Amino acid sequence: MGDNEKNLDENNNESQDYIKEYGQPNEKNKNPRGNIYFLNIIGQIEGHIALPSHDKTTKYEHVIPQLFVVENDMDVDGVLIVLNTVGGDVEAGLALAEIISSLSKPTVSLVIGGGHSIGVPLAVASKYSFIAPSATMTIHPVRMNGTVVSSPQTYDYFNKMQDRVLDFIVRNCEIEKSRLSSLMLETSKLALDVGTILIGEEAVEEKLINEVGGLHDAIEKLYEFIENKRKFDKNKNI
Repeated sequence: MGDNEKNLDENNNESQDYIKEYGQPNEKNKNPRGNIYFLNIIGQIEGHIALPSHDKTTKYEHVIPQLFVVENDMDVDGVLIVLNTVGGDVEAGLALAEIISSLSKPTVSLVIGGGHSIGVPLAVASKYSFIAPSATMTIHPVRMNGTVVSSPQTYDYFNKMQDRVLDFIVRNCEIEKSRLSSLMLETSKLALDVGTILIGEEAVEEKLINEVGGLHDAIEKLYEFIENKRKFDKNKNI
């Protein structure tokens, strides 16, 4: 085996290991239209407590450093966030959403499969959002499992946490807070529970997501944002 073939094989193995660990390729898109960083958010959002090894998770301690690198990497022109998540740790998910929304790089999100629970703030954190026609989003109140001690204080804490989630969503999309609260507390949509499931176009009609579309649509929108940013930066430096 020649040196070039050996190096190529080592790079392929390294990229495969990176995909297994982080769920994304360890390489940048070599496209003159812009280098896109791909961020995959799947399964449960894992927070301060480690989930069982057989669960599919997105670990926030992995994603946060990646986002810091993206913000400071001059070779990254835009970020594509693809979501298929059932939700998970509220504070971890909200922390990731806050960082995504504060990135200076153009960002576009695409919900495929599902963007449930704390996945909703993550979906709307980008500059522009898409949802696949068959994808679903579940909006429901903050929940917890286990024994609740000091009920009045815990109830107050949960209300404040829920307001944080609502306020973030409203800040980052066009839905009204009153309408979002109504969807969250709907009793006729989910059996024996409160909340609402939105499918594809319904999420757009509720002004939660910008547009129905797929991977091509999301990438093209991101290239559009990258081109506009390049023009803005060029005019600013003239």
